Amino acid sequence: MKTQRPISSDEEHQVLQFRPRNSPSPSVRRGNGTVQPLRAATPEPLDLSRYEQPREEPDDFRHRMLANIAALAFTIALTAIGIWLAVSIADLRRTQDCVLMGRRDCVKITTPHI
Repeated sequence: MKTQRPISSDEEHQVLQFRPRNSPSPSVRRGNGTVQPLRAATPEPLDLSRYEQPREEPDDFRHRMLANIAALAFTIALTAIGIWLAVSIADLRRTQDCVLMGRRDCVKITTPHI
């Protein structure tokens, strides 16, 4: 089978020079303008005080903890219901497969332990 390669000219490809980041890069002329290298500004300390806003009411720790406990209980209940549902569906599937194979002893009979 003959492979086809796209026709390309040398004008489409250009090799760029690699400059390490730690060396100062000179200004580069591209198109109609001059690109200046980025100058590292003095880093400002991480201060989040500018985002703080005064609260009208103090934070209610007890209410927040009760809401977290309620959310945790709801999540646990949903997980338990999901596991129960998955086990029930798997059991029904096993029973249905047994019946479709033509067997007669598909239902589990539980006997009390004496």
